[in-house]
Amino acid sequence: MEFQKYGKTPLEALLHHLPKGYKNTFLSTSLQIGKNVVLEVEVLDYKPTKPVRVSCYSKKFDCHIMLIIFHAKPYHRATFKPHATLNISGKLQPQGLDVYSIIQPKILTQINEIVVSFGKVGAQERTLREFAKSITLKSLLEFYPTIPREILSRIMKIYQPDEQFIEDFESHKGFFGESLEALKFIEIYEYMRLLRTKKFHFEGLTPLNGAIDSWIQSLPFALTQGQRDAICDIKESLKSNSATRRVIVGDVGCGKTIVILAAVMIAYPKKSVLMAPTSILAQQLFQEAQRFLPSAVKIGLLTQRTKENLQCDFLIGTHALLYQELNDFALVMIDEQHRFGTAQRNALEKMLRQDSKRAHILQFSATPIPRTQAMIESNFLDFSFIRDLPFKKDITTCIIGSSDFKNLLEHIQREITEQHQIIIVYPLVEEGKSMPYTALKEGENFWKSRFSGVYCTHGKDKNKEQILEEFKKKGTILLATTVIEVGISLPNLSTIIIVGAERLGLATLHQLRGRVSRNGLKGYCFLFTKHSKTERLEEFAKTQNGFEIAQLDLKYRSSGDLLGGESQSGKQFEWVDLAEDEEVIKCAKTALDCADSS
Repeated sequence: MEFQKYGKTPLEALLHHLPKGYKNTFLSTSLQIGKNVVLEVEVLDYKPTKPVRVSCYSKKFDCHIMLIIFHAKPYHRATFKPHATLNISGKLQPQGLDVYSIIQPKILTQINEIVVSFGKVGAQERTLREFAKSITLKSLLEFYPTIPREILSRIMKIYQPDEQFIEDFESHKGFFGESLEALKFIEIYEYMRLLRTKKFHFEGLTPLNGAIDSWIQSLPFALTQGQRDAICDIKESLKSNSATRRVIVGDVGCGKTIVILAAVMIAYPKKSVLMAPTSILAQQLFQEAQRFLPSAVKIGLLTQRTKENLQCDFLIGTHALLYQELNDFALVMIDEQHRFGTAQRNALEKMLRQDSKRAHILQFSATPIPRTQAMIESNFLDFSFIRDLPFKKDITTCIIGSSDFKNLLEHIQREITEQHQIIIVYPLVEEGKSMPYTALKEGENFWKSRFSGVYCTHGKDKNKEQILEEFKKKGTILLATTVIEVGISLPNLSTIIIVGAERLGLATLHQLRGRVSRNGLKGYCFLFTKHSKTERLEEFAKTQNGFEIAQLDLKYRSSGDLLGGESQSGKQFEWVDLAEDEEVIKCAKTALDCADSS
């Protein structure tokens, strides 16, 4: 099998040159109305009418066939001479008693073979057909001994089909069933193989293996099993001579901060740096670090407004870090990594390279990813998952409409009386032409006329961080856009109301809901919608598990570009459906793992 001019691997060659169709030229064994037939016929009469009608006789089936030709050319008359014997193909239609018709018949010069069509012309089509004929099961098994034999057999049949395969292909207007499963398998197999080639290995600046057991024992609370497992993964990675690149993924409220601080202790006395997406989050992490790290560990804070103790063991900052001269940091951490662009993350990493050596990289995310996506991305990055929470969240999620507004106002008043805080998330800052919901600016007057302590902010508000800080200390209701999806910790926040909830992805809704019940407080999430069909929101309301919601989100939208990270949704694969094909992906990963270890 000469595949090299068609792809880097046999599977890549096959995937990139799939047949577009098939032509069955075996003589038909039966006559089926509406089906394509291949018949040997004798021409009886040629009538040059419009359209041309050619009367023929099939000796095998002892019946007459009327050939109807629109826009006939001179060669048709020369071909359909009386008494000529021809092989023709076309769709059979009834014409009368023991008489059938075929419109625009094709004349076959070769019969009793299956012709594979690749949609090319001339020499290119001929060479692809020769390539298809050269494929053997033996050669595929030699290249891919760990791929199940039945998968490779099904791929073979795509290129060397039988009559039943063609009939099924035509009736389903494409690949389906076993052939479709095989295409999914080899597509995801090749994709994951490519990811593994992009998993670079660099020498680390230095192994990090600080003792942390006594520090963990000194904490005023017990770690969850998920936190312990993640810390164990990090410890194992950081002691390596190779620079690690690990992503720690946990649900909202899973206790990532303590895992970050544990990584600092593993690195100590070497220096660590952490980049956070907002000044508020950086400030919160700074305060938590001061609270839980030993006094011997010097902590610094760098934001656009604050420069505090930059000569330190652990520096926490925003993207302002990118404009500093940083060196001697052996561990780089990025919190809420999806909030930074690839260029920003890479810029921070490049600053801390020394020749060919690189700092260890840990990325943290509170946005759980679906099982299928994790399975695929684990070929490119190392992952740790924190699946449990320090305490059970008690959040009631309700879908509400305009008729529920009176009851909602009563609920808000009760919560404020209990010294609890409320967030109302609006879809837009200002009113839009096609938006059926009140915008934030229009809603501001309503809430401020009825309640005191109402604050308002949005993504383009230059003072948003100051407003959020003031709200945390003395506010009752915060009106905002999704700017608060990730950020400030509000221990007194009991209720979040999301206006136009059907417009947001489930992952975003989960992040917003995660703002409430942070410390065990009874929480409420109201999804306000004017849509009558709320199946997606109803499914969301049934679970608080972020990983289950990520899988649900995948069901309702495509995954996006996993490899490049450019797109968060959209078509990624030609055949694979990440929401439906978890088992196929699992089998392909197993085959690839076996191939790597053999």
